[in-house]
Amino acid sequence: MAMGWAKSTGRPGVCAVVPGPGVLNASAALATAMGNCSPVVCLTGQVPSEYLGRGRGHLHELADQQATLRGIVKDALRIDAVGDAPAVVNEAFAVACSGRPGPVTVEMCWDTMTSEADVTRLPPAQRPAPPEPDPDAIREAVTLLAAARRPMLMCGAGAQHAADDVRALAEVLNAPVTAFRSGRGVVPEDHPLGTDAVAARELWDDVDVLVGIGSRLEMPYMRWRSPMHYERRPRGPTLIRIDIDPTEMERLEPDVGLVADSATACRMLADRLAARVRPDPRRRAEIAAAKAVAARAVRRIQPQAEYLDVIRKAIPRDGFLVPELSQLGFATYTGAWPVLAPRTYVTEGFQGTLGFGFPTALGVKVANPKRAVVSLNGDGGFMFGVQELATAAQYGIGVVALVFNNEAFGNVLRDQQTQYAGRVIGSELRNPDFVALAESFGVEARRVRSPAELAPVLERAVEADRPALIEVVVERGTEASPWSLIHMSAKPSTLL
Repeated sequence: MAMGWAKSTGRPGVCAVVPGPGVLNASAALATAMGNCSPVVCLTGQVPSEYLGRGRGHLHELADQQATLRGIVKDALRIDAVGDAPAVVNEAFAVACSGRPGPVTVEMCWDTMTSEADVTRLPPAQRPAPPEPDPDAIREAVTLLAAARRPMLMCGAGAQHAADDVRALAEVLNAPVTAFRSGRGVVPEDHPLGTDAVAARELWDDVDVLVGIGSRLEMPYMRWRSPMHYERRPRGPTLIRIDIDPTEMERLEPDVGLVADSATACRMLADRLAARVRPDPRRRAEIAAAKAVAARAVRRIQPQAEYLDVIRKAIPRDGFLVPELSQLGFATYTGAWPVLAPRTYVTEGFQGTLGFGFPTALGVKVANPKRAVVSLNGDGGFMFGVQELATAAQYGIGVVALVFNNEAFGNVLRDQQTQYAGRVIGSELRNPDFVALAESFGVEARRVRSPAELAPVLERAVEADRPALIEVVVERGTEASPWSLIHMSAKPSTLL
């Protein structure tokens, strides 16, 4: 929930757990927040100070809780004395929100937590100013982009706050803007320059300059599997990277690297290019043609595409979709789910955290109480957090949970059937009656069996703005695989 708050707003979310098993139970969420750049501050306890580091097996003791957490989060801090609390809490928020955002933990021993002392409450810590782009690198990037014939912008989580500046740069260059997961919606995908991943792959082979903006560039260098090497790029477009994290320039070395805030760098590039670039007027027609190819390709992902049409019509442009890892969730990686505004597509990032969806959606809704939030789940993933129906009911959190029930971990089952000669282990599920279960928590629930049945039920649930569950019964084995449009070694037009 804290991650959902942070991811949907850009502001820090806060949670509290007990030490030991509480920290370990929260570790998947903390790792997910780290992977998708969410500023979260997690408060936790620690054994009494007289037992700290002694290995006596005190309640909730881990051998070294801070060391365990430091392998997962951005930093792990401790308040050793009451008087340290204001400074340490300030540091936690400053670290979580500065540079590349991420989770920070703060622990306290039991006796520290229950102690009292006179302290001075400090003003909020000032975040360190982001680095200014290197002027020489800016000049070099401008020279490359001014000469580019078919540039492309690719966004990640680090571009979400910079939507206006990214769009300005794209319009100066007349360049398509795309993303895989975390950067979607920075430029709306119904804008002439906004392209989903499938349309971007159709354009990719002709791209001469790629600008990565706050992105690991997972699509071209890890998923599309073009003839390029993963890290060193012996072939392919000239690469300009904009990232506030300097280590990213080492992980995937660019031709020009701008270590800077993405809004600042994009604004500087747009300002300097405005008088130098003469965009090819045919480029928008090429982009439109690629988007048309992508639209035809994603219609093959059925029945998911038809269900996603219904869901998209029911959610306003500024409403949120939180897609769980599922057959419907994977289909949203494509243009079958057009993302129309920044921060409205909240995913698990590269951790691929099964079960993250419904709890995260609750946090999104608490942070955005006047906006629609739909949680899109498979049956297996939903069962990881089904108990949070109680949270939704107790606090009146108006998330609409869609549970697509095919009685399986559908992706795993398909792989077992197709890649392992049908040797099926642990992927077929025995589910509860989801409607009865939701109603037992005091949550309104319905069951539907087709897109046509779903449409009016979902529209009423979104409008009611109350906790609701809609079970969608799907016949096992009828869902088309979306993976040929996620791992694309060739243009999607070759698949049609």
